[in-house]
Amino acid sequence: MRILVPLLSFLAATALGVAADEPRPADSKEAMAAAVGLQRQAIAAMQSALAGQRLSISKQVGQAPPDSFFLLGPPSRPTAPAGSAEMDCAPLPDAEIDALVEGAAKREDLEPDLLRGIAKQESGFRPCAVSSKGAMGLMQLMPATAAELGVKDPFDPKENVDAGARLFKQLLTSFGDLTLALGAYNAGPSKVNDANGLPNIPETLNYVQRILSVLPLKP
Repeated sequence: MRILVPLLSFLAATALGVAADEPRPADSKEAMAAAVGLQRQAIAAMQSALAGQRLSISKQVGQAPPDSFFLLGPPSRPTAPAGSAEMDCAPLPDAEIDALVEGAAKREDLEPDLLRGIAKQESGFRPCAVSSKGAMGLMQLMPATAAELGVKDPFDPKENVDAGARLFKQLLTSFGDLTLALGAYNAGPSKVNDANGLPNIPETLNYVQRILSVLPLKP
């Protein structure tokens, strides 16, 4: 629109300038008619340009999702957790996942199989995963949570897994129960507190059951 306004002003000024420069007798009706005609042409050109600009803006606004910034599309990462949407990157190799999980588990005094199970359920081991709610990376960290944990790049596998391990250790310490901590990681601590146990949410119940099922039985 900033470019359009000077252009329209130039068209109008040009029309008036042409009319003023044309040789004509003073107070000549023909000269006046010619000037008026040029002005009308300039106005018509301006209206046409404005109509085109309005149509372009209307199309862009109509195509943009409701929660996107004006005239800007959504982020270019069309990814999501396993089972909820398509992803655009391959899972990390088992050896890399094992190294990330074992390192984070050792630092936070957690079972590697537990962290591996969480990462598998959260992202299918895909470091680019982004959920429809905005959770990011292998351990599906929400933006606010990632910021609180000091994560600079939530799509960096090591940084994401380390932060996810710290978060889960906090939940485990807070609830004092593995099942409730898993439920809180999936549904949020407030849902677990409100339910005074696992919330009756099918997704959360299935999530907890799947992770517990891969943990080795202790004697």
